[in-house]
Formats: sequence, structure tokens, C-alpha cells
Amino acid sequence: MSVRVSALLALLIIALDQYTKSLISSSWRIGESHPIVPEIFSLTYVRNRGGAFGLMADLPEAWRVAFFVIFAIATVSALLWMLRSTPRGDVLQRFALTAVIGGAAGNLYDRVRYGEVVDFLDVYYRDWHWPAFNVADSFISCGVVLLLIGSLRHSRDVDRGT
Repeated sequence: MSVRVSALLALLIIALDQYTKSLISSSWRIGESHPIVPEIFSLTYVRNRGGAFGLMADLPEAWRVAFFVIFAIATVSALLWMLRSTPRGDVLQRFALTAVIGGAAGNLYDRVRYGEVVDFLDVYYRDWHWPAFNVADSFISCGVVLLLIGSLRHSRDVDRGT
């Protein structure tokens, strides 16, 4: 996978993330919810001031936004360096890095624009709720899982001496 393909894929992830967030935030009220699969999955419009699982949501706004913006820029920069260092033929690793970069950039855009992130994917069972998330979060999570799989694959190959 070339750098150009990775860049286009990251831009597609950002566009999809921002499009879905725009659909929800432009036509729904915060807290509005619509069940898709009853007792399992709903679309629910919320805003997350914090990080993953709402961490640091209670920090003063200027500190919170600055922290998350700087963290996202540093993360994307490091991932871009990793992407450039990854061989073209390692498609799994390059796709995984691109997914995390696109997702992080999508959420970074929200942080800069709103000071918080638009979330709307709500997974639950009865009284148990996973924190709401969005398309960017989905790509970040899938990318991280693929990076772990790639890392395990690499470790196995090193152990075998291949």
C-alpha cells in the first residue's frame, strides 16, 4: 500500500466520520436516541468532553482541549512516522496505521471545532452500557486490534527465525 493510497484512505475515514457526525448533530437534539436493535444497539446523540470513556472530562476546558489536541497531534505525527517506516508490502500494518491516523484526525477535528467529540453509536444490554462512540473511534479500535495482530505475527516470525 503506497503513501498516496494511505493518505486517500485516511481522508475517506475522516470524511465518513465527519459526515455521520454532521447527520446526527444537525438534525437531532443532544440525548435523542433511536433504537436500531432493541436492547442492544441505538443511535444516541451525545457529546464527550473527555477522552476514552469520558476520562478527564472534568478538567477546565482550556486545559482539557489543549491536552487532547496536543496529544492527538503528537499521536498522528508518530503514526505518520511509523507509516513511512513500514514496508509497502506490509499491507496489514499500513492499513492499521492508516485507520488509527484517520480516526484520530476525525476526532481531532471535533476537538478543535467544538472542544468535545460527537458520539452516537450506543451499544448496551439491559442496564449495562458501553460508552457511546463514533466512526472515528471504530477505526481507531479496529486499527489498534490489527496492529496487535501484526505485532503478534511479527513476534511469532522472529521466534521462528523467519
